[in-house]
Amino acid sequence: MIARYQTILFGVLLAASVAMGGVLWHLRERAHQRLLKGEDSAPTRAPAVAPAEQATLLVANDADNSMIEETQSLPLPQDAGSRARVILGKLLDIYAAPDATHAVPGGASSVAQVFLLPAPSLNAGLGGASSAQTRPPPLNGPELAVVNFTGGFAAGHPSGLEAENLTVESICGTLHANLPRVTQVRFLVDGQTRATLAGHADLTRTYLATEAAPTAGAH
Repeated sequence: MIARYQTILFGVLLAASVAMGGVLWHLRERAHQRLLKGEDSAPTRAPAVAPAEQATLLVANDADNSMIEETQSLPLPQDAGSRARVILGKLLDIYAAPDATHAVPGGASSVAQVFLLPAPSLNAGLGGASSAQTRPPPLNGPELAVVNFTGGFAAGHPSGLEAENLTVESICGTLHANLPRVTQVRFLVDGQTRATLAGHADLTRTYLATEAAPTAGAH
């Protein structure tokens, strides 16, 4: 025979179990409704990509040590530094292709970053510079592009004065063609100054981007 207190305890536990089951079912329904609302509020369109724009590449040719203009349609971001990186990435992809006229391995991933800074005066280091030359460069004035290569790009670049100079000059010319305010270019490798690209082209100097121009069939 079951004692009276055991019957009462059983009843209390049963009621508690039923109540707990109801609470859990209610919480489950609320969570389900929140999930449905979250799905309804999710965007139905894919995020917009950068619009395609015309970019001018100065592509080097080892056959006659020339550079030829080539127009490409590329999705270019609004930020100038990011645009420069995308454009140079396309140039290096062309050089990494099997049929490249200027074969350089690495491709777009060889450009780690491109920084755009106000261009310093080229006479800043000369004695007797005027006070105007020592002032900070004006906003929206000439810019210095700092191109940071990966170590793998420098290690894999073919060694040779003409081959290295063509790479450097085509990059400088491509930057100026698409970002006319870029008048000077410096190069880093893994964020550090490096003596040469692959034993010849000097990476310690500042290059004048305006001196690189397409020269079809000419040096």
